Amino acid sequence: MKNILVTNDDGVLAPGLLALAEEMRKFGKVTILAPDRNWSGGGHVKTLDRALRVREFRLEDGTQAFGSDGAPSDCVALATLGYFKEKFDLVVSGINVGANLGHDVTYSGTVTAAMEGVIAGLPSVAVSLEVPEGFVGLVDFGPAASAAGIAVQNVITNGLPAETLLNINVPFLKAEEIQGMRITRQGLRVYHSRLDERVDPRGRPYYWIGGDAPTGVSESGTDVGALAAGFVSVTPLQLDLTAYRAISDLNTWNWHLQPSEVSSLVTNSVVVADK
Repeated sequence: MKNILVTNDDGVLAPGLLALAEEMRKFGKVTILAPDRNWSGGGHVKTLDRALRVREFRLEDGTQAFGSDGAPSDCVALATLGYFKEKFDLVVSGINVGANLGHDVTYSGTVTAAMEGVIAGLPSVAVSLEVPEGFVGLVDFGPAASAAGIAVQNVITNGLPAETLLNINVPFLKAEEIQGMRITRQGLRVYHSRLDERVDPRGRPYYWIGGDAPTGVSESGTDVGALAAGFVSVTPLQLDLTAYRAISDLNTWNWHLQPSEVSSLVTNSVVVADK
């Protein structure tokens, strides 16, 4: 039996976290440490400039859980660095309300919590459900929890390569409508962000970054394409962000300039606009 850390970025009382914890109990002991509020879009955070606090919560079914005022990645760091005296075998993050596709993974607290697990040397899985923008009603996390269970069983059986996590995205369909699971690569997420500038009652400007919900290019073999076709997307992600294809080109550049030569190049490259 495994010792599993469950976390999320929607907050410790989010129903998706409870659904995930219930599924993970099939594989071992579950410990929950998650943010005490919604941290969606928080990205990979490590809080170093203030103290972090943890308090106990009870979930809807009476399950003991712990909430921190830190980010999702802070929660994983707290858990793996010694808040709990036991060692963990696996980190599972989710179930997030909303897909985390393509470049979303750099913003996602769900995914970056799993990244923190990888940094701690633990196999890690992030799970998200593609709930439509503006959906009103009860969300059925059952299909996403089942997909998480299949992924975790495979991780336990087969292991994961070092510095690798699984990013699971589940379409918003009934269990019988899901076509299966596909191994995918990151697709192209298209953002429709805009800046809304306003003025407060004291005459000072303030800003909202908003816009329409992101869309994606439904290309075969990608996470975006898999969800569009009704499949669960399983994308292996690595922490090594090196652009290996660029290394050979960069090696043809001149990296042996002296400071005086650099100054000369910068001066000569300045373009003076016509008046």
